[in-house]
Amino acid sequence: MKPNIIHLTETGSTNSYAIEMLAKDRPEEGCVIITDHQTLGKGTDTNTWESEKGKNLTFSLILYPTFTADKQFILNKVISLGICNFLQAELSQDDVTIKWPNDIYIADKKICGILIQNSVIGNQLNYMIVGIGFNVNQTNFKSDAPNPVSMKMITGKTYDLNEILDKLLSFIFEKYVSLKSLSSRQIENEYHEALYRREEWHEFIVNGMKTYARITGTNTYGQLLLETESRQLLTCDLSEVKFII
Repeated sequence: MKPNIIHLTETGSTNSYAIEMLAKDRPEEGCVIITDHQTLGKGTDTNTWESEKGKNLTFSLILYPTFTADKQFILNKVISLGICNFLQAELSQDDVTIKWPNDIYIADKKICGILIQNSVIGNQLNYMIVGIGFNVNQTNFKSDAPNPVSMKMITGKTYDLNEILDKLLSFIFEKYVSLKSLSSRQIENEYHEALYRREEWHEFIVNGMKTYARITGTNTYGQLLLETESRQLLTCDLSEVKFII
């Protein structure tokens, strides 16, 4: 898949720009909107995404998956796995993981965030917009984000953003295309293997209460599955659980 890349010097949010495009037209699948400076970058829930101008990758992909709306979390899985595979290849890191539901971690530090927005008609996905913030060359983070890291902070090297974008997209598209050949079970197994702190005992905040538990996986709806010390099984939405790092 060779993407059409739309480059913006500055915009509020590449996801918002993509939504405006889709309201007027239907760009080809794989269209990429990327900006040097995103002034209103969005994270999960009400969080924002800090990115120094010209230092990182902030972009959105437009995709038209053919599966039904109840299977939409599988796209989150393949995008996350594609980014993990890129980092493992580029940095030779073996501690790249996916912090549920949409962050990519190296050890205990966040290098990438993903925000997926979609449109549903009936029970079918109309389109999905995948917003990605990827820390490449930034070394000074001013926000209160507790644990950011970048490629440059890990290796000391300064990277060409265009080269990194091309490589990253190739890994993402390769994984996306694999949806047609791999079973959902295979993708689910890969995703579970890559989960941050999977099968490790840690403290979480679950519905406002400190809870000692371990991650056992996710379900088909994307909810996080936890098991407590007393063998109680918890099924958690994003608003119900927080990691303690």
